Amino acid sequence: MATRTSGRKWAAQPEMSDEAVRAATGRGWDAWCDLIDAWPGRGAGHGAIAAFLQDEQGIEGWWAQTVTVGYERITGLRLPWQRPDGTFEANLSRTITVDAAALRERLLDPTARAALFPDVQTELRSRPTSKNVRLAIGPGTAELAIHPVVGGRVKVTVQHAKLPSAEAVQEWKAFWAAWLAARDERSPS
Repeated sequence: MATRTSGRKWAAQPEMSDEAVRAATGRGWDAWCDLIDAWPGRGAGHGAIAAFLQDEQGIEGWWAQTVTVGYERITGLRLPWQRPDGTFEANLSRTITVDAAALRERLLDPTARAALFPDVQTELRSRPTSKNVRLAIGPGTAELAIHPVVGGRVKVTVQHAKLPSAEAVQEWKAFWAAWLAARDERSPS
């Protein structure tokens, strides 16, 4: 547990620095935590806190969410990678050398997808025409965004939601990192 100079004990670090929050909102983390702790509605949950910050404190929506999540992490109401519903989410992005259209087609085709994930059961959860490919995989659902970039490279972003624990986040991040490395045509796999 981290301790700040104000004496407030932090259960976890927020994603945004104190300086960035202060520059954008006029208050640092300890001041926001003190304000939210003094607000009688804080026990009503994430949505109520974010609405309070936006409606009564005049913070723009994205920053209201950022301050709310930071408050939840600092006070121990939310663990890193944890969503408001209690599940966890692993996110990973890599730029690799691969044919974007071919990778997408392999993900959409059940037989080709089975070859891409030989030891893991998957099920397509998105329409073939959807912008991103969504799969039921492991204990959750992964959404893969495939975006070509310059030089024949492709940025693949994976968002694996509905994971049961912070440990599962670490396991699935490692899985996706290895999986993406194996797809990279420039990688010695």
